[in-house]
Amino acid sequence: MNIQTKASFKKEYLAYFRTKRFMIIALVMVGLAIFSPLLLTGMAALMDMMSDLYDELGMDVSEMTQILGSNASMGVSSTVSDLAGAGLIVVIILINRAAGGEQKKRAVIIPKSAGLRSFPYLFPKYIIYPLSIFFLSVIGMFASWGASALVFDINDVVFSSVLLAGILTGTHMMFYVCFHLTLGTATGKAGMSAAVCIAASILLSNVFAIMLPEYMFNPFALNFLAQNIVHNTAVTSAEVTDILITIAFALGIMIVTYLIALFAQNARTIDNSGNELEL
Repeated sequence: MNIQTKASFKKEYLAYFRTKRFMIIALVMVGLAIFSPLLLTGMAALMDMMSDLYDELGMDVSEMTQILGSNASMGVSSTVSDLAGAGLIVVIILINRAAGGEQKKRAVIIPKSAGLRSFPYLFPKYIIYPLSIFFLSVIGMFASWGASALVFDINDVVFSSVLLAGILTGTHMMFYVCFHLTLGTATGKAGMSAAVCIAASILLSNVFAIMLPEYMFNPFALNFLAQNIVHNTAVTSAEVTDILITIAFALGIMIVTYLIALFAQNARTIDNSGNELEL
């Protein structure tokens, strides 16, 4: 590893951890993971308390109340949805600086004009941010499992299902983080990139889930596949193989997004003819 790459890793590390962004993301993701099953049981308890009102309206909610408030798998499955939804939005917004936001403050232009190459500028971003989000997703799923086991009557979730669900959720979030890093660094417009990636994470998952309802081999619907896995207490070796192929497919697309970002950075030129440096 050359000096530039080491310096860039240190710069991204300090920008991520010293500014408390990592701490905020960790608190949000673990907080969502614990709060999600608690909210679900709270909803079930509230519906049970209002059962008389529902009966007067001709609505029988007893079955729904039992489903929402009995099985731990419902709590863990709800966590997958919250992490891939609200959690991903928070992550995308908080890493805006790394995804091109710093370019507006000339933090990259001057080092680049002094010889900073594109590879050491981009490579640490695609290591530090996606991997940290991946591990926080896995930790969040196990935190959700622990909370769900405490508040639900039936703990019908097994270790292997939680682990696979965490890996799939983490890969799903890495997928869109890489998209954000690519679009943001290529255009220098972090806000626009965040808006596009948030919209894509909401729309693409549903569109591709409808097109490929089995979810397997569909890198755009890994969150739905994770939810299905949570309810599966006996994952077969064949299913694990298919899941690994799906994850490999998603990782392949992430590598392509990095190569696109690298190409875009190398294609940009510096104009030193004016009074200030411009990309």
